[in-house]
Amino acid sequence: MNALQNMVAGFDHEAFGSQAVFRTALQALSHPGRPLEMPLNMRLPRQGHGAAAALLLGLLDADTPVCLSPGLVGSDAAAWLRFHTGCSEVADVAQAQFIWVGQGDALPLLHNLRQGSDAYPDQSATCVIEVQNLHADEAGWRLQGPGILGERTLRVQGLAAEFPNQWSRNHAGFPCGVDVFLVTATHIVGLPRTTRIISEES
Repeated sequence: MNALQNMVAGFDHEAFGSQAVFRTALQALSHPGRPLEMPLNMRLPRQGHGAAAALLLGLLDADTPVCLSPGLVGSDAAAWLRFHTGCSEVADVAQAQFIWVGQGDALPLLHNLRQGSDAYPDQSATCVIEVQNLHADEAGWRLQGPGILGERTLRVQGLAAEFPNQWSRNHAGFPCGVDVFLVTATHIVGLPRTTRIISEES
């Protein structure tokens, strides 16, 4: 009972709040590499980035298995997410439909996540990765693919150095593969598997 009494509320208005988050997520995937401000019309847990919590609050439901990175397991964010969405928490990333990676936690190998199949590519996983900062139109990555006119540049701070190599393998597996959201405290960037990343080291 004490835990429930201390649980903060979710959306200020559930229907409007979830619709706003869903629209933002779709826009992020439709315009890869473009940072978008996440609507934060809700009470947020103390742990985890607010934009990540809001995104998952809007996308998860009772039929969704989610895996949390070690820094988030047992946190108030994990309890908040389970309470408001009814999602099931799993320990094995290969069983999860969504994976939430807290800032500073190790990045799971993308090829170990649910990849979907040629017949059912939609049965793949989505990975939500917290980063420190996202800077549009700054030297760093060059992004190409559907939803990008020519090329888009993006600089990401606080992401594991091996991510571009992992992403190259993920992109090459299309139509299978995972989709990724990079999130700060307030903004998100969508990276659908169709997007090609050309890093500074490429």
